[in-house]
Amino acid sequence: MASWSPDTPCSCDCFVSVPPASALPAVIFAKNSDRPRDEVQEVVFVPARTHAPGSRLQCTYIEVEQVSKTHAVILSRPSWLWGAEMGANEHGVCIGNEAVWTKEPVGEGEALLGMDLLRLALERGSSAREALHVITGLLERYGQGGSCREDPTPFCYHNTFLLADRTEAWVLETAGRLWAARRIQEGVHNISNQLSIGSDISAEHPELRPHARAQGWWDGQGTFDFAQVFSLSQQPVRMEAAKARFRAGRELLQQQQGGITAEVMMGILRDKESGICMDSGGFRTTASMVSVLPRDPTQPCVHFLTATPDPSRSVFKPFIFGVGAAQPPQVLSPTFGAQDPVRTLPRFQTQVDRRHPLYRGHQVALGLMESEQAQGQQLRQKQRDLEQEGLAAVRGLLTRECAPPTQELGSLFQAFVEKESQAYA
Repeated sequence: MASWSPDTPCSCDCFVSVPPASALPAVIFAKNSDRPRDEVQEVVFVPARTHAPGSRLQCTYIEVEQVSKTHAVILSRPSWLWGAEMGANEHGVCIGNEAVWTKEPVGEGEALLGMDLLRLALERGSSAREALHVITGLLERYGQGGSCREDPTPFCYHNTFLLADRTEAWVLETAGRLWAARRIQEGVHNISNQLSIGSDISAEHPELRPHARAQGWWDGQGTFDFAQVFSLSQQPVRMEAAKARFRAGRELLQQQQGGITAEVMMGILRDKESGICMDSGGFRTTASMVSVLPRDPTQPCVHFLTATPDPSRSVFKPFIFGVGAAQPPQVLSPTFGAQDPVRTLPRFQTQVDRRHPLYRGHQVALGLMESEQAQGQQLRQKQRDLEQEGLAAVRGLLTRECAPPTQELGSLFQAFVEKESQAYA
């Protein structure tokens, strides 16, 4: 059955702006990943690859059939698992996922995590719509399940997803193998750990309504409201808190509608008053991402990632797929092979230190900032200056006024990771 309690920490927030809500002709995507506060998130670059017929792929807990070709991806992921909390691919597709609990029971049996589904969709989908079909197909075949945190006590949930590309966005909300999806062609939208799709359903599982009727959740008459039919009748405290964050996020987006930029999205992700930038109940914002997806296919998509917790005291660093794109070692966690607690059975009986070099440096910097010493204030200013440098480079690129040389685009993220590491050193 569902492995959560009313006090279980659970929160994430995803946002999207589709023209004309954006200040420029681009879709803008953003996510805060809120996870156990000591969990380390790494940023992983995986190049495009081809695979032999009949290949199998090991995900976090189970194997699935591999496809013949996978796209290049950049992922922000909890370093103990295979999937990702958020990421993008070389075709300008971005996805973020969130935990959700519904009337459909959550089992503890190991299947695909929502984070596995996210990575599989990025590796296999060349548009938001195609990525959505990847997720729903895998969901039907393999199901979703397994513990979603590195702890002996299972923590299981179902998932909602926000998918975006250069032209549109989709919200996909699941309950077991069942799902509903909504297409977003303009304006702003956000999701926050709750079902949000009402009667405005663009696509759905063929058994969604028959199942709801068979369970007695819907009488088959009148309007079918997915959120109303499948949401828990008694919401736990944390789900009520998610409603407050959802409303705050929607208001922040609507206040800026027509003028939303990457910087505006970063500001929303840093909003502590609303709880969007959070640190409570053993959870905190462990990593953040903002992506700019220009409608002009000749312009590159730009993905800003922190690789460190607390966006209000982190640097959003730009990543662009291109020549020279590679894995920065400073944001890659150590590996433990067959001895990893996620690989040995029973799982998660021991703990290992997964901190990557940038995370370690950032921890020291956070300590200095919290002490309000002069050195801490200087570090925060260095962070701001470095982020502005990255934003200026991207503005120059998108306006074609003062763009970095093409051959340097792929190594842009590596360069900013190195500068941030030097600031902490």
